[in-house]
Amino acid sequence: MMNTNKEITEWFYTYNKDIYHFLLYYVGSGDIEDLVQDVFIRAIKGFDSFQSKSTPKTWLFSIARNVGIDEVRKRKRSRIKHFIGGGDYEPKDDTTPEKVLQLNENNKNLYREIQALKSNYRDVVILRAIKELSVSETAAVLSWSESKVSTTYHRALKALGKKKEVTQYESIQRLD
Repeated sequence: MMNTNKEITEWFYTYNKDIYHFLLYYVGSGDIEDLVQDVFIRAIKGFDSFQSKSTPKTWLFSIARNVGIDEVRKRKRSRIKHFIGGGDYEPKDDTTPEKVLQLNENNKNLYREIQALKSNYRDVVILRAIKELSVSETAAVLSWSESKVSTTYHRALKALGKKKEVTQYESIQRLD
């Protein structure tokens, strides 16, 4: 156990910022630090299942993706409960990633466009383009084949390009 803690601690110092940014793009706003902590708690608990077939980085990103999926599901359930319960649920604008990071306008638009993608596209864009994982690392994180990663990434970029064209067109229409 002592060796496990030492290894996970080294991984934490090496990958915690990458995991943080991944989760920020994946789930949006919220207490991302808690989610990062959850990733490493799960890594400690599941260390025995770590197989050296994958790198620690891809294994941690796989855990982070699962934590992100769980968080998104939890938020959906919470919104449904508020809706069914008759509560006046309103998203809190004061915790948006835009405000937290004070992103410039281009980054805000990119963030919104990525969040609007379907989940497979969003996953592959965040891992390949933003976190700069290789095709094989991305395939390991997503449990996909490398060809599926390449194809999906190409389609996701195409979808982002179409969204950008529509956004530019809408901007021009507003000027008229």
